[in-house]
Amino acid sequence: MRRLFPVTDETAALDSGGTPGDGAGREWSLAELAAAYAYPAAGPGGPLPWLRANMVSTLDGAAQHDGRSQPISSATDMRIFGTLRALADVVVVGAQTVRQEGYRPARARAEFAEQREAAGQGPAPAIAVVSASLDLDFSLPLFTSPLVPTLILTGASAAPDRVAAAEKAGARVVTAGDGIGVDPARAVQALAGLGHTRLLTEGGPRLLGQLVAAGVLDELCLTVSPMLTAGDAQRIAGGPAVTVPQRFRLVSMLEEDGFLYTRYGRS
Repeated sequence: MRRLFPVTDETAALDSGGTPGDGAGREWSLAELAAAYAYPAAGPGGPLPWLRANMVSTLDGAAQHDGRSQPISSATDMRIFGTLRALADVVVVGAQTVRQEGYRPARARAEFAEQREAAGQGPAPAIAVVSASLDLDFSLPLFTSPLVPTLILTGASAAPDRVAAAEKAGARVVTAGDGIGVDPARAVQALAGLGHTRLLTEGGPRLLGQLVAAGVLDELCLTVSPMLTAGDAQRIAGGPAVTVPQRFRLVSMLEEDGFLYTRYGRS
């Protein structure tokens, strides 16, 4: 792993043929990854919600292959995936992604236990599923055996019998919209009201598109996979286009084996 941006004395020396540094040529520790992806520090008024997305895309823009992201990922990408989860209070995910990817509860990581305790976090992040219909299999471990109760973000018009089934399974249903669907801004505020300010979304593309369109995404952690897939796979964000493209700034870029691990923040 090596850092390409921001440029430091060590990266500059590497570019000019000097001694490799700044982590080049070795696997970064989880502590180094956690420092590289740390959430913004709380301001004088306390922590504000910060929503970051973590996605992977091939060179030709595919977010999936055969309906899943794993084939275009890498071992290091999965280490970063785990680190981002370990830093988060809650992981926000769309119902379709839960079904396609076979989502399970987030697990406690011994390597991050002390850091999470010091930050006032539970042993693992909660999973928050965004679903208008609540068409979910409540017998799955995501609902029956999480370390912390799974949340379901839905609208006020959600079917009462599905809400009751979710609550019977142990999930906590959170209303974040006046109609059938979820309002992204209200979802962020609802999660913050529960004490979850370090927010992470792993998509899928439809959910990420809704968050982008609503203007609530603060940061994108994008892994650029050195693969080409062609086909008609989804991009990382779908749905209607925004009226004016939103400009983000490059925060950092790491590289290993041709994979680029980037962070972009709201300009």
